[in-house]
Amino acid sequence: MAAEGGRQLGAVALQGPRVAEFINQCFPGASKGGTRVTQASELKKNEVGTFEFGGTKLYLARTGYTGEDGFEVVAPAERLEAIWNAILGIGHQYCLQPAGLGARDTLRTEMGYPLYGHELDENTTPIEAGLGFFVSFEKGDFVGRSALAEQKAKGTSRRCVAFKMAGKSAPPRPHYPIWSTGGNALKIGEATSGTQSPSLGIGVGLGYVPREFSKPGTRIEIEIRGNRAPADVVAKPIYRKESR
Repeated sequence: MAAEGGRQLGAVALQGPRVAEFINQCFPGASKGGTRVTQASELKKNEVGTFEFGGTKLYLARTGYTGEDGFEVVAPAERLEAIWNAILGIGHQYCLQPAGLGARDTLRTEMGYPLYGHELDENTTPIEAGLGFFVSFEKGDFVGRSALAEQKAKGTSRRCVAFKMAGKSAPPRPHYPIWSTGGNALKIGEATSGTQSPSLGIGVGLGYVPREFSKPGTRIEIEIRGNRAPADVVAKPIYRKESR
């Protein structure tokens, strides 16, 4: 929830390859502000426009955190139930189904997207998390600039990697230990995210490991319920279909 001018705002996300087929029915007409378009489906990735729903102004952004095409609706909290019901009614013929944060978390893990409280926290830098492209060193001084510049120049001691289980196992979960392999195996890190990938039919996850274990193809082991199961470091995204 957020606030704007004393009002409580909430959000609903529409994600999936067919959303653009019916978004104009949900919010007909041209945008009233923000990015100017004649209809909602004309919004490009990361563009935001203001539209109306039953006389209520709302923000519609072509954004999301699933790797799919989609839109996010930000509107007064008291109108969200009506908006939700209208969207479900219109989207039913396009196979729209309600889903919760568990589904979002699975999709963002498949894409390798970091999440605050998992891959991101107050003790992790954007460089370590693989988000260095969000840091501009051209805008002058800022808190932490020298430390980040040093990490960018010299590299970091640990990196956030994606991994895929090498065989059938229970799915990995956050905080499961990550081990090196071999007779002198050592605990080298911890999973920050983990789930069963419905797209791949196998467990996948994210976690931090020392730089020397971060190359795709490196064999590691994930400790799951007291037993270590083999996994491989893989490039991000872990899974991407053509329409994403």
